[in-house]
Amino acid sequence: DVQLQASGGGSVQYGGSLRLSCVRSGFPFDDYHIGWFCQAPGKEREGISYISSDGSTYYADSVKGRFTISDDGAKNTAYLQMDSLKPDDTAVYYCAADPSIIQSSIRSHTAYGYWGQGTQVTVSS
Repeated sequence: DVQLQASGGGSVQYGGSLRLSCVRSGFPFDDYHIGWFCQAPGKEREGISYISSDGSTYYADSVKGRFTISDDGAKNTAYLQMDSLKPDDTAVYYCAADPSIIQSSIRSHTAYGYWGQGTQVTVSS
């Protein structure tokens, strides 16, 4: 079975940093797409960053310049380095994966077939 395991969340102060990890196991696809999503209380799940196995990346405007996505195929692990964190970044963060996503759908949570459990990120002012 395909499993995604997200970790690395925590509580930090304004301006702090965290690195989220997403380990995938039982993932048999050579071509793949990884997305990071966040969901704050009372809000919809939002796609904030994306990376594909060919190295293409995407960042939502809200995180551009502060977050960096990467993927280590040999370790089957994707990362989201989050710097200059703000209270507005407080949310549960999820990683997701799929072997086939069209470019126009990379921010849509419905496009991803595999999900990890969430990891809480809390940023205090």
